[in-house]
Amino acid sequence: MTTRSCSPARFLNLWFYFTVAGMLAFNPSLNAQEPNLAEYEVPADMSGVHFYLITVDVGDSVWDNFGHTALRVFDESNNTDTVFNWGYFSLSEGPLSFSWNFFKGIMNYNLATSPTSEEFSNYRFQERTVWQDRINLTNPQKEQLYRRLMWNLEPANVEYAYQYFFDNCTTRVRDYLDEALSGRVSRQYVNETDATFRDQVQAHYESVGLIAFSLDILMNSNIDRKMTEWEDMFLPLQFRERLLQVRSDVAENGELLMLLSDPQVIIEYPSPTADSNPYQLASLVLVPLVLLMMLMLKRVPQSYYATHAHIGFRAAGINFRILGLLGLVTAVFSGIYGILMLGSWFVSDHIDTHHNVNLLLFWPTDLLAVLVALRWLFLCKPWPMTRNSAPFINYYLLAHVLAMMIYLVLAFFGLVAQSITNVALYVVPGVFLFTLLIWLVGFEPARPKNMLF
Repeated sequence: MTTRSCSPARFLNLWFYFTVAGMLAFNPSLNAQEPNLAEYEVPADMSGVHFYLITVDVGDSVWDNFGHTALRVFDESNNTDTVFNWGYFSLSEGPLSFSWNFFKGIMNYNLATSPTSEEFSNYRFQERTVWQDRINLTNPQKEQLYRRLMWNLEPANVEYAYQYFFDNCTTRVRDYLDEALSGRVSRQYVNETDATFRDQVQAHYESVGLIAFSLDILMNSNIDRKMTEWEDMFLPLQFRERLLQVRSDVAENGELLMLLSDPQVIIEYPSPTADSNPYQLASLVLVPLVLLMMLMLKRVPQSYYATHAHIGFRAAGINFRILGLLGLVTAVFSGIYGILMLGSWFVSDHIDTHHNVNLLLFWPTDLLAVLVALRWLFLCKPWPMTRNSAPFINYYLLAHVLAMMIYLVLAFFGLVAQSITNVALYVVPGVFLFTLLIWLVGFEPARPKNMLF
């Protein structure tokens, strides 16, 4: 079975979406050994062969959020109208196998062709805007591009190692066009931009706030460098905008045409709307609830089983349920983020999730706190500590507090290359207060050694 997409497939659940964070950090060449393209035949009359750039807007689904690029080739001599699409991958081994390979950094995508009407029908079903621009090439340039496409359709060449930033459905078209134009595009766009890869990831996932938040957590400093103009053309809409500024070698009425002309909107739908800011939402939910619960604290007198007075809740039933819900959310997210970041460091080629400063905050072992949170939620009681478990729990919480303090120092003094300001501003304060709260009321003191009951 094959699936069409320029990014992760439709079947993927939230766990797999997190692994999308493994976006690559190296730029492969088109081919290790340059092929002899002259051996591929071209139509006798290249003036009757027309190339069109197909640009597809972002969609409502997470796998559509960067858009898509394809090439349309229309041959008047045999009346063929074909779209070349580099966004296909196989699910023949099943979704679990594909997900595991994706997590490990093994992403094999394919070039596929389909009739233009079928391709447009697919985008219409997805309710995505499609632009078409005529590409003005000379006959020799058309021959070069046509031969490259024929080479790419060879069974040995149809598959490629998909790299999200550097070798995807858009960069394939960019590189092939640049090759046909003898490097004109790459020579024109050499300057550094003001945006980083992280900026573009966040901007394009505004419509799915949870994914934007997750990717920001899971990706490291590799994506915090400024992109060049050439590199930012991995984005379909940015690629089209830059090509609109390139002049072609085709003259009309004594003047050179622009590379792209005759723009058409083939299908038009509104772009997705931005979701709520996930950082502000996290802060607005966690901090007020924790502060409210802190106002409900009370001192519990010394009892027959405790050597000292401890802190408890007024209206314990309600507050422990709130504590349990917050504990479940923070434990699940922290544990999963930690597992993905630490796991990818050892088993994945997605180096953009290795050596991540956010491991100071999100620990794989936090997933065990789900059991504690469930007791708070359903029994409305603190977790009972024993003489053996008490030191471990106290040191574990202390280590979390110290790690958060170190994280804030790294963030506000700019001691790391990774962009962590949003996490430090919006996430750490709430988690810090929540950690202190559960340290006060979430655990029942251990009974003295000499107690019989």
